[in-house]
Parts: sequence; structure tokens; C-alpha cells
Amino acid sequence: MNERGALRVRLELLAREIAKFGVVGAVGLVVNIAVSNLLWRYTDIPTVRAGLLATFVAILCNYVGFRYWTYRDRDKTGRTRELTLFLLFSAAGAVIETGVLYVATYGFGWDTPVQSNVFKIVGIGVATLFRFWSYRTWVFKALPAPSEGVADKEAPVTVVAPAARVEADPARR
Repeated sequence: MNERGALRVRLELLAREIAKFGVVGAVGLVVNIAVSNLLWRYTDIPTVRAGLLATFVAILCNYVGFRYWTYRDRDKTGRTRELTLFLLFSAAGAVIETGVLYVATYGFGWDTPVQSNVFKIVGIGVATLFRFWSYRTWVFKALPAPSEGVADKEAPVTVVAPAARVEADPARR
């Protein structure tokens, strides 16, 4: 495969990964916004705390989607390590996401339901960029690529038989 073809394949794989990440993220977004709005409307939990709780519910939903769909072909040997890193990077993303909501709510006093939803979504957007990078780089590690010496699947394989040793016939000596 030439360099241009290899690049095209890599870009197609990346586009597919981004699309799957986006679908799981969209489900997480719906869960996050729905739980936030339910907590804001039906409880006395403060805006930012309710938003943080909703983020953690969405994180749990997203882990299942990422592990069993988006990154199902990635290394599965270190589940404890994977889950620990996932929770660590998700917590960092939650800090980013909640930080935006916190600044809007307590820094500017923008805490109407519409404003809270807008800044919740803005925070999720910023945190999503960080999460995509960290999950694909550190959490769901790619399996090692085949070595350069391995033949292409499309390339014809030539098998060379070992040379047979021919000895002189003892009767002819």
C-alpha cells in the first residue's frame, strides 16, 4: 500500500472513531441535560452541584458506550487500569465542564434555566475535546500495529521452498 492509501485508511478510521465517539457523547449529552434539568426543577440542590451530579451519571453511561462500542477493538487486558484512567480523565473533564457553569452562575449571576442549560452545553463542548484526546491516548489504548516486516493482506505471498540437498548416489562413486 502506498503512502497516500495508508493515509486515507488512517483518516477513514479516525473519522469512524470520531463518529462513534460523537454518538456515545450525544447519548451522554441527553442523559446529562435531562438529569440536570430534573434535579434543577424538582430538588433544592444548587445549580452547580446538580450539574456535577448529572455529569457523573452521564460519565457512567458513556463508559459503557465507549468500552463496548466505540473502543471495543482496543486492548482489554488492563481493565482496572483502564477504568481508573477513565474515571480520572472524566473527573478532569467534569472540572472543566462544571467550571464553565460555575463561572456563569456565580461569577456573572446567569442562573436562569435557559442560561444554565446554555452554559452546561458550552462546558460539555469544551470538556469533550479534552476527553476525546485523553480517552483515545491514555485510556482505550490501541493494540500494537503489525510490524513493518509483515506482508500486506493484498500483496501476493511468495513462498520459497528450501533447497533440497542432493547427495551423490553411493553406487555411482
